[in-house]
Amino acid sequence: MACFLVPTTEAIVTTVIKKVADNKGSDNIFIKKMGWLNNMLWGGAALLAFEHVWHGEVTPWFPFLTAAADPTEAAEMLHEMMTSGVAMAVLVTLAWVVMVLVAQAISKKKAPAQVKAKA
Repeated sequence: MACFLVPTTEAIVTTVIKKVADNKGSDNIFIKKMGWLNNMLWGGAALLAFEHVWHGEVTPWFPFLTAAADPTEAAEMLHEMMTSGVAMAVLVTLAWVVMVLVAQAISKKKAPAQVKAKA
């Protein structure tokens, strides 16, 4: 119904954080790799939104979300956002954290090997 709104909201927030951090010149590895998270969130949210449009749950006219027109369905929609939407956003963020840590470990492992090769 509207689970895609949670990762979309996170994508908006992380995009703003990335832009502010880039302007300040942050050296934090997670800030530098936040573009990966943004791409994952925006892409996933776009696919989820398309799926909801495809199934007629999102319309181009008010109230846009068909479940918002009926209080019973609105409660179900909010429940879906709190369960499925939050779970998806958390899983994407955890996957990104693992990706950043693995990438950092690989780059640290390559650095000493490159120094030995030059010596």
